[in-house]
Amino acid sequence: MMEILTKVHAKHLVEWGRNHPEAWVLSADLTSSCEADGFRDAFPERFLSMGIAEQNMLAFAGGMARQGLIPLVHTFAVFIYRRALDQVAMSVAYPNLPVKMFGFLPGILTPGGATHQAIEDVAVMRALPNMTILEAGDATETESILEAACDIPGPVYVRQLRGEIPRLFDPKEPLKPGACRKLSEGGDFVLLTSGICTEEGMRAVAALRERGLDIAHYHVSTLKPFNHPEIVREIAASRWGAITLENHSILGGLGSILAEGMAEAGTGKPLRRLGLRDTFVHGAGRRHLMREYGLDALALTGAVEEITGKRFFIDENSLAEAYTPALHSSAKAEAL
Repeated sequence: MMEILTKVHAKHLVEWGRNHPEAWVLSADLTSSCEADGFRDAFPERFLSMGIAEQNMLAFAGGMARQGLIPLVHTFAVFIYRRALDQVAMSVAYPNLPVKMFGFLPGILTPGGATHQAIEDVAVMRALPNMTILEAGDATETESILEAACDIPGPVYVRQLRGEIPRLFDPKEPLKPGACRKLSEGGDFVLLTSGICTEEGMRAVAALRERGLDIAHYHVSTLKPFNHPEIVREIAASRWGAITLENHSILGGLGSILAEGMAEAGTGKPLRRLGLRDTFVHGAGRRHLMREYGLDALALTGAVEEITGKRFFIDENSLAEAYTPALHSSAKAEAL
């Protein structure tokens, strides 16, 4: 049975904070929603409530970093790169300061609709020089991404998970910046997934393997920098090429990142990108949105059927059960 953990970041942040007196947490009026309330209660002298003023918070964080502190910015992802992009660029990225930005509810992980959904954040943030981008895919990475971010010199933008989170990866194998996790071997396709889409990829790969397809599956937690010539070589040697599946627009995200690498290497193989297709998203539950917008295991198996010209007759009953957190629960301050 899959292990489900609650408030992983909240607990780890407090534990980690005990040994890092130089770390401060900044919140933009979303303290409990971003699991920073435990840190606030444990270390009130190192917690700053900045109000609904994200531009000021990012500029302030840049100033703190100049004084040798480690500012850990906590708010919803969409409010970091949309509301405060100029401050992120000029006060953080340009001077290359070690501000760590934790963006919660990446992609469609909120029923709040277009105003709250960070669907193009990877595209925007990776265009900024000096910026590193990490994304957690499960509980193991959620509890280790803080150390990973702080070990990286310079600014880091984190697509972070909250609430109830399944553990997909061995807790003894924490997130390592720059490294991809290879989850399965195979020469028919090379699949790259990130964030919550990795669980969907694992479900699809298992079902397809039972039907005779072998897929090399990589989980990507470092979206920038992305330098993996070994994966590009594996794609070149594969039978049908590559597929990406991401909780983000296909414009500028994981699919674009891989496309650039394949083009620069002259890899003459097809690439199918699965994700949001140049559209804003309405508000609804996570499972509903993943199905409607083609971010789930069935979208992936359907793409494989189109590419191979074969029917595999895979439906939801053919797949391993997926974890779907409740919209309302005690593990989250609200459903947004």
